[in-house]
Amino acid sequence: MEAESSPLCSSVNPADPRIFVADRRGEVGYLAFSGFQAIDGSEPSCGTLMVLGEFGCEHLFSPLECDGEGMVKVDAGFLRLLLEFYQRQDFQNRIQEFLAKVKMIILIGHSFGATTASLTALWFLSHLQPVASPISVLCLTFSTPLLGNESLYRAILRNRWGGSFCNVVSKLDVVPKLFFAPLTSLTPQLHLLLQFWQDITTSPSLEQLVGELRKQNFDEFFSNIKDCVKDVTQSEEEGRNNLFWPLGSYLFFSEEGAIYLDNATSVVKMMHLMLEIVSSASSFEDHLKYSYYTRLFSSQFLERINVNCLSESSQKANVFLALQSSGIDPQDDNISKTTKDCLQKARHMGCSPNLNSAHLAIRLSKRMPCRTQLEWYKARCDESKDQLGYYNTFKIFEASRRQSIVDLNLFLFAAFWDDVMHMAEQNKLSHDFQLDISLHSGMMSCTWRNKINSHTISTACPIGLMHRWNGRNRKFQILDIRWNRTIAVVAQVPRQINNKRSRSRYASLTQDSLFWARVEELELLLANNNGFEKYAEELIEGKEVSVDVLVENSSY
Repeated sequence: MEAESSPLCSSVNPADPRIFVADRRGEVGYLAFSGFQAIDGSEPSCGTLMVLGEFGCEHLFSPLECDGEGMVKVDAGFLRLLLEFYQRQDFQNRIQEFLAKVKMIILIGHSFGATTASLTALWFLSHLQPVASPISVLCLTFSTPLLGNESLYRAILRNRWGGSFCNVVSKLDVVPKLFFAPLTSLTPQLHLLLQFWQDITTSPSLEQLVGELRKQNFDEFFSNIKDCVKDVTQSEEEGRNNLFWPLGSYLFFSEEGAIYLDNATSVVKMMHLMLEIVSSASSFEDHLKYSYYTRLFSSQFLERINVNCLSESSQKANVFLALQSSGIDPQDDNISKTTKDCLQKARHMGCSPNLNSAHLAIRLSKRMPCRTQLEWYKARCDESKDQLGYYNTFKIFEASRRQSIVDLNLFLFAAFWDDVMHMAEQNKLSHDFQLDISLHSGMMSCTWRNKINSHTISTACPIGLMHRWNGRNRKFQILDIRWNRTIAVVAQVPRQINNKRSRSRYASLTQDSLFWARVEELELLLANNNGFEKYAEELIEGKEVSVDVLVENSSY
């Protein structure tokens, strides 16, 4: 696929920077973007992270909304480019054609065009997810600059989209590392590089262009980028959300082979190590050699190599081969030791993602008795003679033995869903896990979401307003979003098929998980209102108010 994609991407590069190439082959649609977009490092918006909502286009990426751990930010210049494409009628026509006629959409881009491809892929995924479309999306980029912050990276993992992004990066190419450094300090040299890369595709005098470029002093340029990447590798986790961060998986190419990494921290570390062995002169031409690398990579699959003295340990052998594939001499202790540590940390410790997903399904099946007990307990509360119901029973009789058993069951549910979300954000689950879990646990998540949320409101947060806006666990927010999307999909089924749209009896669980928080909020407001009425009457009886309070049209 890479061997086909890189030439398709190259075919659009020499043309108008605002052009794109769309092609449909059977049930697969291809969309490629030029690497020479109408943007450069001298533009103020380029290299500036901005909150996604500030552009007024959050409706295009609704699944990426904030989850309470940080605002999703993207590069302002690249998002502006996407919006320019999105407003074009010819672009919209091709998108609608793909949505109607294909089963897979492959987006391809080189350099700055790669960021447009990535943002378009994010739009496709955001658009297709709420309607449960069977169309799959793959974004394959070459030499892509960094696009957004760590919150964007985590939002992509949370939505199970990590497998839809593959970034091909050459060992010598400096463009993927550019945005780790402030572009204001790189602008003069960056402008020369961009102009060089654009001219080289149309000029026959390659040697002359390279010679003129090498006359410029780029040592400070590369040293600045190297120092900034090193600072990012050593940065604290709390401060990363204001920095650019890689998303998706990375395939690092060299003359000797390629290595695959899907751990963002290891990707950043590998980028830094690659800069340690790169020279400014070699990176000039390497930025445009991705067609060569993909052809070389394809041919290497057909070769058999003999490697002597491989360790009997599979882990050590894998690291040794990865070092060779990345073009790093395993005998060079100056850099190979650090690279080995990076590659070992990048490995998935413990079970594979597929096994983790299978184990979660087994754990979920063991929670079925807990769900049955919760349903039995709720039925007893609803049928009780005191007519308190489930919520008020919890609120009044919290300390009883029966309530403690319910608490334990709810705790087991909470621990399970905490593990699910943690493993999803740590990239420890298979990319199709969302489909599997929705088949087996849709009702389980709804049961836990509504029951434990009611319990939390009645005990830990008696003031509903606090629970709604300040004290609410992010588990509830994420499950609410997913459940609402499921409901939206069901609502699109025609009425004659969906015979459950109009209820003939009350729901077993209140569908709004915040209903009781709103009740608590209203009780608080009523209590405040009653207190104010008493206070105001005392002032009026004592004639301590002015006549403007008592006039007919007074706000009071």
